[in-house]
Amino acid sequence: MNLEARKVWNAKHKQLTGIITKPEEHANAVALFLEQHARLYASDGSDPQQITYEDELLQELSEQTMRSYPVHTPDSRNSVVWHLWHSARIEDITMNLLVADGEQVLRSEQYADRLHIPFHDSGNGMEEQEVAELSSGIHIDALLAYRKDVAARTRSIITALLPGQFRAKPGPAQIRRITDEGAVKASEQWLIDYWGGKTTAGLVLMPATRHNFVHLNKAMRIKQKLQK
Repeated sequence: MNLEARKVWNAKHKQLTGIITKPEEHANAVALFLEQHARLYASDGSDPQQITYEDELLQELSEQTMRSYPVHTPDSRNSVVWHLWHSARIEDITMNLLVADGEQVLRSEQYADRLHIPFHDSGNGMEEQEVAELSSGIHIDALLAYRKDVAARTRSIITALLPGQFRAKPGPAQIRRITDEGAVKASEQWLIDYWGGKTTAGLVLMPATRHNFVHLNKAMRIKQKLQK
């Protein structure tokens, strides 16, 4: 996304924020979410005129750049693959455990093995050697497939919501599943507390949209610095 496209995305995200909890605007909110969400993830390539932010990031992106760690940009030391993995993990955890009370894509599609890394948590609180291990070892094709499957699952979950359900909050049993499934490190309890206080609308507006947007921005800055 160029600057103008990012401004448009931000303006529509503000619009989504204004309508998402209004039952009478439910259909419009879902449609706008689907549009915003699709702009962040890789397209199927059927329409060359519809280039998403992930499409743009991946164009002419070398494996060396994707795995480079540490990097030195104003807002990140982590690698491109870490940003792509972390944002997908956050969405997988919040949408499937806290919104749908279902199974994480990481588990249902065996990505815990397919990614070739030992990390099943969100990536918050990782030590430097862990980020280095993930950056060098993650299976990139599996990572991109994981992001695609997480995105598809999220769209299915949100499409199935009924008017008024954006106001719902996760129950205690759903919140406990985050710890039970090792989805967040024990040192990062603050994150579980933060998510537990959010409505479905709040989880949609951050983990499923804004959070991805922020990490794609960081990944793009890394690409631009390393591949001038």
